[in-house]
Amino acid sequence: MDKEVFSLCFMCSVRCPIKVKVKDGHVDWIEGNPHVAGIDGSLCPRGSAGISMLYDDQRVQSPLIRVGERGSGNWRKASWEEAIDYVADRLKDIKDKTGAHSIALCERAQLATHVSKAFLKALGSPNYFSHDALCKGSVNTACRSLFGYTDAEVGIHYGETKHIVLYGRNIFESLAVKEVKTLMAALEKGARLTYIDPRVTVTASKAHRYWMIRPGTDLALNYALIHVILKERLYDAGFVSKWVHGVNELRDFVEHYTPEWAEKETGIPAGEIIALAREISKDRPSVIFHYGYRGASHQNEIYMRRSILMLNALMGSVEAKGGIFFKKGPGEAGGKAARKLVSQEFPKIDMPRFDKAGTKDFPLPDPNHGVAQVFPYAVLNEDPYPIKALIAYRMDPLMSIADTAQTKKALDKLDLIVTIDINYSDIAWYSDVILPESTYLERTDCIQQMNGLKPQMFLRKKAVEPRYDTLEGAIILKRIGEKLGIGHYFPYETMEDLVNWQLEGTGFTQTDFEKKGFVAYGSDQIFWDRENLPFKTPSKKIEFKSSLLENAGFESFPEYQPVKAPEDNDRFRLVVGRSAIHTHVSTQNVPYLNELESENKLWINTKKAGQLGIKNNALVEVASSCGKGRIKAFVTDFIHPEAVFMLHGFGHEAGRAKRSFNKGLSDALIQENVYDKIGGSPAYHDTFVSVKPL
Repeated sequence: MDKEVFSLCFMCSVRCPIKVKVKDGHVDWIEGNPHVAGIDGSLCPRGSAGISMLYDDQRVQSPLIRVGERGSGNWRKASWEEAIDYVADRLKDIKDKTGAHSIALCERAQLATHVSKAFLKALGSPNYFSHDALCKGSVNTACRSLFGYTDAEVGIHYGETKHIVLYGRNIFESLAVKEVKTLMAALEKGARLTYIDPRVTVTASKAHRYWMIRPGTDLALNYALIHVILKERLYDAGFVSKWVHGVNELRDFVEHYTPEWAEKETGIPAGEIIALAREISKDRPSVIFHYGYRGASHQNEIYMRRSILMLNALMGSVEAKGGIFFKKGPGEAGGKAARKLVSQEFPKIDMPRFDKAGTKDFPLPDPNHGVAQVFPYAVLNEDPYPIKALIAYRMDPLMSIADTAQTKKALDKLDLIVTIDINYSDIAWYSDVILPESTYLERTDCIQQMNGLKPQMFLRKKAVEPRYDTLEGAIILKRIGEKLGIGHYFPYETMEDLVNWQLEGTGFTQTDFEKKGFVAYGSDQIFWDRENLPFKTPSKKIEFKSSLLENAGFESFPEYQPVKAPEDNDRFRLVVGRSAIHTHVSTQNVPYLNELESENKLWINTKKAGQLGIKNNALVEVASSCGKGRIKAFVTDFIHPEAVFMLHGFGHEAGRAKRSFNKGLSDALIQENVYDKIGGSPAYHDTFVSVKPL
C-alpha cells in the first residue's frame, strides 16, 4: 500500500521537516516538507541520503555482546532480552558497589533526550553530558553572561537582515536548509555578507567581503571594531542607554585597542576594519554579528563569543527584525508545551558531577550539558570519584573528544561500556555491548517542541517497519530501567503511548499532525516590545559588565593576549571544520555520502608546501604532542600560511563500517585536550602540528 508520511529528518541535528513516500512497504522517496516555509520541498545531500542509510547492510542489525578484547571486533549476536539483562545486571552491580554516581551517560542531544536524562536521574546519577558541551559550551555561557538566556533560547532572523557578519560560521556547508535558503533570499534582496575565516570556504565565495584573518585573532578584530563604534558613536544610543549595563567600562577598556593595533595582530588593514564598522552601522538594527554554532576553537572562547554578542547589542539588533531574537515558547502564544519525563519528581542526588560543572571549581558551564572533554581526566584521576560505566547514546567520545589515546586509556579503566547507536561508530566498536537503534524512518519519536518567532510542535512519524532487530532508544532505556527497578518513571509501553502522554493538556492529538506534520500555536511572529525586554540577568539588562562572570571571580573585560605564530617552518595551527556532505562523525559510512566524500585531506598553503617539498595529493605525516597520522595533502592558496585544515570525522577504526574504515585521518587523534576553563568549550584550534612529506 502506498502512502505519504510527514516526519523529521535525522541525518543531522537540525531535524528538517520531511515528507516520506512509501511504496509497497519501502521508502521510495524523501523530500522536504512542502508545507514548511523556507523548506519548500528542499533537502540537503545528507537528508537525501537517508534512504541509503536505511537500506545499508553495514549498520548494526542486532544486539551484540563483545567476546574478544575491546576494539578487536569480536562479537556474538544476542537477543534483546539477553542484552538488556546483561546491561542491567552489570549496572546494578556497579551501582551497588560504587554508587549510582559512578555511572555516566553521554549523548548527542535529540528528541528523546528527556528520556535519557530521566533515566540517569531515576538511577541517582548526576553524570549526564552531551555533545552540545563539545560544540557550543562557551557560546551557551557567553549568552547567559550577557542576557541570562542560553544560546538555545536565542535565534537569528535571517530573512530581513541587511548585513550579516560570519566568523568561521561556514553556513553554506554546515548545512541547515531553512536558514540557508532564507539567507540566500535576503542576499538576493540586497543584504550584504561579511565572512571572516583563515580558510576560503563556500561561504567565503558568496561573501561581499572576505577577510583571511590570522588564525586565533578574532577577538583582536572585535575589540578594534568596538573601539571604532564607541569612538565614532556609531551605536544605537537609545537602545544602549536603556538596555546595556557596563558600556562606559567597555569604552575605557577598548580605548587602546585601535584598528592600527588590530592590523598588526590580525593581518586585516585598519582602514578596512573602520570601513566595516561604519558600513554596518548604517543598517542597524537589521544587522547580525553571528555568535556562532560551534564555539570551540580557543581557550579564550568565552570572551570572543561575548565580544560578538556585544557588537549586536551596540547595533541595537537584539529582538529586532533582521537581527537576533529570543525564542518564544507556547506560553507566549497562550498554549502549553508538550510534557517531558524530566518534569517528574526524582530522588535527590547529593554527589557532584564528574566534571564539577556548577560547583566552585568549575562554576560557569551549564550542568545541563556538562563538560565532556573533562571525562577522560575524571576517569583517569578518579577525581572527584571513580567512574565505572559509560552509556554512549549516539555520541562518540573517541572521535569527538580531543586526544583519542588519552580517551582510550580512560575507557580501559571502565568496567562497562554500552553503546546505543544505528551504525558501527568507533565507540560502539570499543564497547562491551551494542544496542542497535532503529533509524528515524523506522520509528515514531518524541515531540519536537520548536520554539521561535512562531512556536510550533513537530512529530517524527514511523514510515516503515524496522529492517533489522532494532528498537527505539526510548524503549531501550525503558527496558533497562524496568530491570533496575525504576520502570515507573517511564509511563509508556510504545512510542505512541509516550507521544500521547506528552500531548496531554496541550489541546493537540497525534491526528492533528497528519495533515502537515506539525501544529502551530499561532500564525503571527512574536517580537517582544523593545521598551519592555525581559532579560534574565540580575540587572535586568544586557550585562557587558557581567555579574555571572565577576561573581565567579572572572573579569568581564580581560586584556588581550597576543597570538603567537608557529615557531618553526614546518609547524602550523590545526584548524578543523565540516563540509555539506557529512554530519560530524556519523555519516562517513553511509553509502551515497561515502561515494561523494570518502576521506579528508590536509589543506596547506601553496608557498609553505613548496618550502617543505609537499606535492598536491601526496601523503604527509601530521604530528602533535599527543599523536600522529597520515593524510593526503591538498595544496592551495586558499588557506592562511600559519594554518592547516582538515575535515572532522574521518579515520574510523570500526572494521564493520567497511567504507569508512581507515579512510583519512581523525582530527581527535592529534588534537590536544585543552579547553576554555571559564566558558567550557574545547579549544580544538589551539593545537600546533608539524607536517612533513612521506
